[in-house]
Amino acid sequence: MIYPKIPLAQTVIQLCKAKGIQHIVISPGSRNAPLTIGFTNDSYFTCYSIVDERCAAFFALGIAQQINKPTAVVCTSGSALLNYYPAVAEAFYSNIPLVVLSADRPKHLIGIGDGQTINQKNVFENHILYSANLKLDLKDEKNIPGNEALPMMKNLEDKLERLLGLQKDIQTFNEEAINTAINFSNLKKGPVHINIPFDEPLYDMLDKLIVSPKATTPVIKEKTIENHVILECLEDWNAASKKMILVGSNQPHTIDEKWLDELIEDDSVIVFTETTSNLHDKSFFPSIDQIIAPLSEEEKKQLQPDILLTFGGLIVSKKIKQLLRKYQPKQHWHIDEKEANDTFFCLSNHIETTPNTFFEAFLPKITHYVKSDFKANWTAVKQKRLLKHKEYSKQVPFSDFKVFHKIFKAIPNQYILQIGNSSAIRYSQLFSINKTLDVFCNRGTSGIDGSTSTAIGCAVANTKPTIFVTGDLSFLYDSNALWNNYIPVNFRIIVINNQGGGIFRILPGHKNTENFSTYFETNHNLSARHLSEMHGFEYATISNEVDLETTLQSFFAKSTAPKLLEIFTPKNFNDEALIDYFKFIS
Repeated sequence: MIYPKIPLAQTVIQLCKAKGIQHIVISPGSRNAPLTIGFTNDSYFTCYSIVDERCAAFFALGIAQQINKPTAVVCTSGSALLNYYPAVAEAFYSNIPLVVLSADRPKHLIGIGDGQTINQKNVFENHILYSANLKLDLKDEKNIPGNEALPMMKNLEDKLERLLGLQKDIQTFNEEAINTAINFSNLKKGPVHINIPFDEPLYDMLDKLIVSPKATTPVIKEKTIENHVILECLEDWNAASKKMILVGSNQPHTIDEKWLDELIEDDSVIVFTETTSNLHDKSFFPSIDQIIAPLSEEEKKQLQPDILLTFGGLIVSKKIKQLLRKYQPKQHWHIDEKEANDTFFCLSNHIETTPNTFFEAFLPKITHYVKSDFKANWTAVKQKRLLKHKEYSKQVPFSDFKVFHKIFKAIPNQYILQIGNSSAIRYSQLFSINKTLDVFCNRGTSGIDGSTSTAIGCAVANTKPTIFVTGDLSFLYDSNALWNNYIPVNFRIIVINNQGGGIFRILPGHKNTENFSTYFETNHNLSARHLSEMHGFEYATISNEVDLETTLQSFFAKSTAPKLLEIFTPKNFNDEALIDYFKFIS
């Protein structure tokens, strides 16, 4: 086998292998050559070459999102590293294990005016679980160029043993730093950064290892819920006649259904779920905005819970956040091992464990259900809304609303549904989603950047087929995502093209002005046709309801290439259709 000659590169690669990091996403460069040589010449690793670092990082995030294990991204020095930042921030807020391996210049070559040299240490300081800044060797630590000898060595040859000991200390430091970083990513589920200085020559190779780094296994202390916490929760829970459970983004198949079955038996509990919660039951309330948007102030006050119990990631619905901030629950409990956001400004209890662990300790101890008409009253409201929703969906003219209605009905069973941010994820909250679908969206930072790359990474990591539904600006913003040699033939993209940021027409503001069209909507006449052809996608386009139904029937059929369907909708009517919807269902 071929190995890089540089011991530090060998150390990083061998510890990644020992820690089970198998997927390595590499962006071509020179300073990272030692890592590239090592990873690509070891059959243990599955390596991907993606030129655009921003796309590469989101691609890796998509893989890690699916396998729930650390995935590594490897880049050269300089601005390449900064292009990882959007994905690092997303991984940080979405609890996705991502390991950033950045090659760097040695100390003596930083700050002297060389190209592609920036201050890389701790560059992700505010959005990282751990930063490991490795050391090259003793000379570099003393800022001595590689062609010069150490001062000690010039005059004190008898100090060789001491110098070797110091170098050994550097190796130990590096091993400990790498182990700690990867352990953090794996256990705490988030991004870590390992910055690795290399001096030239970079391309020398060996046929055997010259270092044998040791992988350390962290001691995992299982968190237990103290009995007094459960007893306090029980006392408050049993006294409350209005309890609301609100579930944000959640990995599929992670919540035991038996606990949900118990919760739905309680007439004082209503369960609001979002599209990304991946939880389904006929008694749940999956379309939050559909319930809340038409409510009067008096009705909103009636919905105010005594106890709000939340778990999962960030909440999409702005309407539920506004309601619960104005009509705050008496108590807000959040279940999460890591942190609890005070989203509604009334957080009273952070339960530091998993939902399954909490429910297992809590629900069996409930001895009686409180008599309440809370669930029955809001279930009646839900049923009325659903009838009006079905009626409106049939009669609404061709528009974004009609398109999303048709798309979500057409997706076959057992697909993975990736949804772009902005209008796509918000529209998805209004429709019933097939419960066999696994649904994902980058809601950590809620940015439109990287959505396509994440979906492609997801598709690569799965045997299930993946469909990505997105708006035009999000798609065009991440168009380099298609510059990728790993896209499966069963991957599908649907782009809803309303010729600009259609969501801004729904928000307050002066519409139909040149200023609005230029600086808010970002009007354009661009199409995905040429991008699709250039990157080997089968392309289709439609702009009316009849063609949409016909095209969707064949869009998911087997093919020899991935497919992209671009749907053009009337930008000047889409906002009216959505506003009229909320009026109609009220």
